Amino acid sequence: HVQLVESGGGSVQPGGSLRLSCAASAYTYSRYCLEWFRQAPGKEREGVARFKSNRWPSYADSVKGRFTISKDNSKMSLYQQMNSLKPEDTAMYYCAAAPCSDGYPPLYWGQGTQVTVS
Repeated sequence: HVQLVESGGGSVQPGGSLRLSCAASAYTYSRYCLEWFRQAPGKEREGVARFKSNRWPSYADSVKGRFTISKDNSKMSLYQQMNSLKPEDTAMYYCAAAPCSDGYPPLYWGQGTQVTVS
């Protein structure tokens, strides 16, 4: 079955760092590509980072140079290292499972992990 569990959120001061993790079930990890999204209060959910079909990472302009996405196939997990955090990074961060072909929206979502920068 599909399962996505995020962890690693918390409260940090501006300039601080956090590392988010997303643990997927074997079913999910073998069939879908995992991506990071976030949703700030009063704003729409936005894509943050993902691996494109060519396996290169892709980032939202607002996080380029500060966030790094990675994955560990042996642990069926996706990670997001977030450095130089800003107050505008405050949001609920979600791990999502999407078809690996480019252009398809996510099909499944984790419960989210809160990141607060202040």
